[in-house]
Amino acid sequence: MTSPIYVAIDTPDLARAQSLAQSVHRHVGGIKLGLEFFCANGHHGVHEMAKIGLPIFLDLKLHDIPNTVAKAVQALHVLEPAILTVHAAGGRAMLEDAKAAAGVHTKVVAVTVLTSLDASDLNEIGVARNAAAQVERLADLAQDAGLDGIVCSGEEVGLIRKRWPGGFFVVPGVRPAGGAMGDQKRAVTPRAAIDAGASIIVVGRPISQAKDPDMAAREIEATL
Repeated sequence: MTSPIYVAIDTPDLARAQSLAQSVHRHVGGIKLGLEFFCANGHHGVHEMAKIGLPIFLDLKLHDIPNTVAKAVQALHVLEPAILTVHAAGGRAMLEDAKAAAGVHTKVVAVTVLTSLDASDLNEIGVARNAAAQVERLADLAQDAGLDGIVCSGEEVGLIRKRWPGGFFVVPGVRPAGGAMGDQKRAVTPRAAIDAGASIIVVGRPISQAKDPDMAAREIEATL
């Protein structure tokens, strides 16, 4: 059975990223590459990481006018990411165009509410709903637009799974029991996320900043 753990590799250093991914590859199901890595290394870096043999989750959170996002997704075809993120807040047309432009083997998932935000943060940007209500609304939009799934916190994934039984749900920002929260405000444990209905979980610093990343990945995998 493939591990549902995707390790988040957020570093501009390609050699360090390769070393980390290689060290944990037996205990994770894929590699998540975000903006920091992609801005520093581009297509070349993604190609090099793909050589490790794990699926690539390209977490670029695309958010622009529909035509621009569609062309950006088309430009990423050659990388054949297993998963690609766009922002649900971009609207229905953008979501539809992103999915239409993606390769047949790429799951396009919509970011709903970042796990670094809580109700007060949402209020500051003009969103009167709490996080759960906002995630619910954006998940419905993503489903209607034909996307494969969404990104949400472990606090909301159970609710959304009931509304969208066939969806693909990415839960980032998970933290092992007793772990430091860092900048995460709506985090849950890896096991809680999986039990609630996550398809995959994204684990970054608890693995990447551990003294022994391989052992950290093994210990998290063991809880699942």
